[in-house]
Amino acid sequence: MSQNKILIRGTKVLGGDAADVLVDGETISAVGTGLEAAGATVIDADGLVLLPGLVDLHTHLREPGREDSETVLTGTRAAAAGGFTAVHAMANTFPVADTAGVVEQVWRLGKEAGYCDVQPVGAVTVGLDGKQLAELGAMHESAAGVTVFSDDGKCVHDAVIMRRALEYVKTFDGVVAQHAQEPRLTEGAQMNEGEVSAELGLGGWPAVAEESIIARDVLLAAHVGSRVHICHLSTAGSVEIVRWAKSKGWNVTAEVTPHHLLLTDEMVRSYNPVYKVNPPLRTAEDVTALREALADGTIDCVATDHAPHPHEDKDCEWGAAAMGMVGLETALSVVQQTMVDTGMLTWEQVADRMSHAPARIGRLTGQGRPVSPGEPANLTLVDPAYRGAVDPAHFASRSRNTPYEGRDLPGRVTHTFLRGRATVIDGKLT
Repeated sequence: MSQNKILIRGTKVLGGDAADVLVDGETISAVGTGLEAAGATVIDADGLVLLPGLVDLHTHLREPGREDSETVLTGTRAAAAGGFTAVHAMANTFPVADTAGVVEQVWRLGKEAGYCDVQPVGAVTVGLDGKQLAELGAMHESAAGVTVFSDDGKCVHDAVIMRRALEYVKTFDGVVAQHAQEPRLTEGAQMNEGEVSAELGLGGWPAVAEESIIARDVLLAAHVGSRVHICHLSTAGSVEIVRWAKSKGWNVTAEVTPHHLLLTDEMVRSYNPVYKVNPPLRTAEDVTALREALADGTIDCVATDHAPHPHEDKDCEWGAAAMGMVGLETALSVVQQTMVDTGMLTWEQVADRMSHAPARIGRLTGQGRPVSPGEPANLTLVDPAYRGAVDPAHFASRSRNTPYEGRDLPGRVTHTFLRGRATVIDGKLT
């Protein structure tokens, strides 16, 4: 498809009626009705919803070091297929992304792949070991321009180290994204602590392990006057702590994953390791609280925590299985089912939770922008009327560890545009 001129005709533009959108080169040149453009490629978008390109704050691309699970190329192809035009690549690679050299490598691999913008997340501590701050300043000043730092997969459990990290990133308006998990409370944990874990005889993962770290960190962020972001928030208690912190005016943001909006710990009764994830699937009451918090803005955004694993790491007994599930290609469908089709969010609010807010938290320029003239043409077209069973054999991701195999989900990304260049056309990667 030509990058010169694209006319998207009759789409539902957020906050208004059906309209035409003209893309000229890398930018949106006009939005209105009855638009014409000689030589433009025309897309009939009747019945489709036009969103700004989705932005993911939490993606595991695995490269360097675990290319058997995913690469920057395969992961960004999966992102584009899911409607994303930017992803934040987590630091738990091999070697860990704790130096300017590694984050620049990931950033350049994203540029070469060309399917979406890849913004590396830098490690907070050297080797993710929680003992010594990594090269935060050097990573920020590198070509990758890192502003988000996280030891995701591990918690920055030492309060002194966490305080020092918050103080450091404050100097350049960075943010520490915390994986909230008190390690001593989760030793040997296999699933959410509760009735189901007791019945199954699996080690319980208590909600307080997450909530205690969040409570500590929002207090530290307030004391320092810095920004803290809570990764994959999963409990009703965590929601209340974040809500309280925001009522104080503290600079706290939070994300929720699609799987925590839909799935519960009841799924673990099957002992299918596809449901093994960190943090674990929680109770139905927690799911309700998470949905309500996303709707009222207590939770700022949806982030996939896309965590690919090779077949052998999941095709084994529960106790030996790796934690995590892929999510880039199903995220929007799950959000439609849980939030839009239930009336809890409008599509305009979906654009905020999946594009505007994550771009703002990550301080990305050119992403998460309104569908307006003069803005970069990072766009996603969605067919909300579509419904079909999830078939991981068709995934662009290198891994297939999805909890949704065979499940009917609504919505389908038909087109994705990265600065005016189509990466997905009629549901197929270019």
